[in-house]
Amino acid sequence: MATVLGHRTHTEAVLIQSRAGDQCNECQAKKIRMENLSVVVDLLALQPNTGPTAKAAKNAEYKAHIEKCKQDLAEEQAKAREFEAEVRLSERKASRYDLGEALLQIAVVLSSITLFTRNRGYFLLGLVLGATGLLIAASTLLVH
Repeated sequence: MATVLGHRTHTEAVLIQSRAGDQCNECQAKKIRMENLSVVVDLLALQPNTGPTAKAAKNAEYKAHIEKCKQDLAEEQAKAREFEAEVRLSERKASRYDLGEALLQIAVVLSSITLFTRNRGYFLLGLVLGATGLLIAASTLLVH
């Protein structure tokens, strides 16, 4: 179970990291659009007067788009940070599952050695490591 849960947690971290990357890409796209609109506003200011009302209306429209982009950009960046926090959480959980799995596998090997050597010390050490592995894997439920 520790192996399966560890693999699933690693997969979850990769998927969340992919979402975080997508979110960052979306932020970049919005930032580029915002910069393009800023250039258009600057170019409109340099144009000769073709009609002050049309020019002012377009200028106001583009400035409104820029403000909306700034708000959207802040929201997108917050979402990206949330995804990155989820990735770190998933990685911490996966690390605990991996350590628990390793200790459980060592416990199985030590218990097997007991069959060949008839030395109970290996068996007791295997039990201790197995219990520790179970506790560490179960401690994943406490990670927040």
